[in-house]
Amino acid sequence: MTIHKEGYTSIALCVLFIFVTNALIKYYLPDVTWLVWIWYAVSAFLFFIILQFFRSPSRNWVINEQQIICPADGKVVVIEETTETEFLKDKRIQISVFMSPVNVHVNRNPLSGVVKYFKYHPGKYLVAWDPKSSTENERTTTVVEHKSGVQVLYRQIAGALARRIVWYVKEGDQVTQSKQFGFIKFGSRVDVFLPVGTKINVNLGEVVKGGITVLATLG
Repeated sequence: MTIHKEGYTSIALCVLFIFVTNALIKYYLPDVTWLVWIWYAVSAFLFFIILQFFRSPSRNWVINEQQIICPADGKVVVIEETTETEFLKDKRIQISVFMSPVNVHVNRNPLSGVVKYFKYHPGKYLVAWDPKSSTENERTTTVVEHKSGVQVLYRQIAGALARRIVWYVKEGDQVTQSKQFGFIKFGSRVDVFLPVGTKINVNLGEVVKGGITVLATLG
């Protein structure tokens, strides 16, 4: 299992915390055997949770110029027609993928093209499934223009637990479908805004995989 680079610091802090707390318990309460063993179990569970959160599994990534690929692991929680007001300023089909703390949190480009717009927005930390999180939470907005001229907007959105959004793109970059464009820590959401009329290939409630699941097919 490969560990994502964004996890190195968190894993090191977790190991330090486990070492210190276990040392303190062993020093001050050496005779309370039940507590020592319970904390061993808690420590192992905590380390496993942190480790699996930052995993970056090897997959056979999907690349297809006519398809929009899912940007993250998780569950489809929104498929609806809406008006995108930040950049595109027209009606779009919004697909939202919610990532729980147990999902892989690497974010991947839904399509290849040129980054025409990028902006980071500070904001709130509402739960990621709240509809207002798309416009009020801390987030990034990226717009990629496909070689056909189609523009697709997607957002990284922080959740109630996610307190750090990481991105690896900027305006003018040439990006490749299914390659990493960012990472969000500890529960979050990604929104994708597609042209009206795009064929949607997923259903509400469907479990999806970043870089693998085909969200939609371009017209």
